[in-house]
Amino acid sequence: MLRFIVQFLVTCLALWLAAQVVPGVGFTDTPSLLLAAVLLGVANAIVRPILTILTFPLTILTFGLFLLVVNAAVIGLVAMLLSGFVVDGLMAGVGAAIVTGIVSWIAGWFIGDDRPRRVD
Repeated sequence: MLRFIVQFLVTCLALWLAAQVVPGVGFTDTPSLLLAAVLLGVANAIVRPILTILTFPLTILTFGLFLLVVNAAVIGLVAMLLSGFVVDGLMAGVGAAIVTGIVSWIAGWFIGDDRPRRVD
C-alpha cells in the first residue's frame, strides 16, 4: 500500500513538473492534477501494455523510440478523459512523456526495489 501511495505522489510530481516545463501541458486546478495521476496510473496498468504489444514491430524498427509515442498517447488519452488536464498535440505529449519518465526513473533510483534480495 505504501508503494502505491509513493508511486501516486511521484506521478503527481511528474505531471506537475511536466505542466511547468512543457509548453502545451497544463491543469486547471489541483484536483485535476490528482485525478490525472490516478487515471494515468490506471491507463499505464491497462492500456499501455496492450499498446506496447500492438506496436512492438514499430518499437523494434525505431530501436525503442516509438515507446515515447505510446507513452504520449496514454497521456493524451488521460487528457481526453479529464477536462481539467490539457495536452496540446503530439509534441506536448512526447514532452510530458519524457518529463514523467525521467522523474519516475530518478524516483525509482532513490526509492529502490522492495523485492527481497537473494543470498547464495
